[in-house]
Amino acid sequence: MQNRLSLHKKRLTNAGLTGFFMGKSGWYLLLLTITCLLCTPLVSVAKMFVCVDGKGNEHYTNIVSSGNCHPLQQRQGITRRPGEGGSVRFATTLRGRLKADSSTYDHHIRRSSRLYNVDPYLIKAVIKTESDFDCYALSTKGAQGLMQLMPATAKELNVRNPFNPYENIDGGTRYLKDMLNIFDGNVALSLAAYNAGPTLVRRLQRIPRNSETVRYVKKVLAYYKGYRGYLPGGTVLASGNKE
Repeated sequence: MQNRLSLHKKRLTNAGLTGFFMGKSGWYLLLLTITCLLCTPLVSVAKMFVCVDGKGNEHYTNIVSSGNCHPLQQRQGITRRPGEGGSVRFATTLRGRLKADSSTYDHHIRRSSRLYNVDPYLIKAVIKTESDFDCYALSTKGAQGLMQLMPATAKELNVRNPFNPYENIDGGTRYLKDMLNIFDGNVALSLAAYNAGPTLVRRLQRIPRNSETVRYVKKVLAYYKGYRGYLPGGTVLASGNKE
């Protein structure tokens, strides 16, 4: 009888030890799985291409549609910030100063670039100038979010939450595309209209001679050139000269 009890006790002990080690192994396996998932990129970066059609117009896409396409690659090794200073023209932000990396919103920029056929580096240059990549930026005049949409403009563009990066970049790119269409692709005039409004720029047919708009256009073009590495041929600079 005593031998049977000892054998039963031994079996229970072995079973308990086995369960203990199996439990530890299970936890180790779970932790290893979680670590692998965290280390695996969730979104693959889509490569952008510039394709030129028969009329010489550039189209920005992630799909090679013809033989006249070449990759649009960001410059590597830029250690300086192009343009004037790093200050932005707004006085306060919501939820404090939320500083984002310059690549934080690249996936939204690429999406809007493809949808509305606007150079992604131009979109990025506008965001850098307008908000310095602060999605909660709020200007003293009431402009909101990454691309600093005024409430009335945001309403026209059906942007319900201007502090949402996805909505703001989508709406801001659509508005920028409208300006490019109005001014026949003239980047400098389109940027001036983005800043000062299309009515004034269309009436003058030039960049208004107010210091804010002149500085704004120069700054965006400097960032644009810095991000892309060069300005596309025929881009009109703020001075009226062509690149």
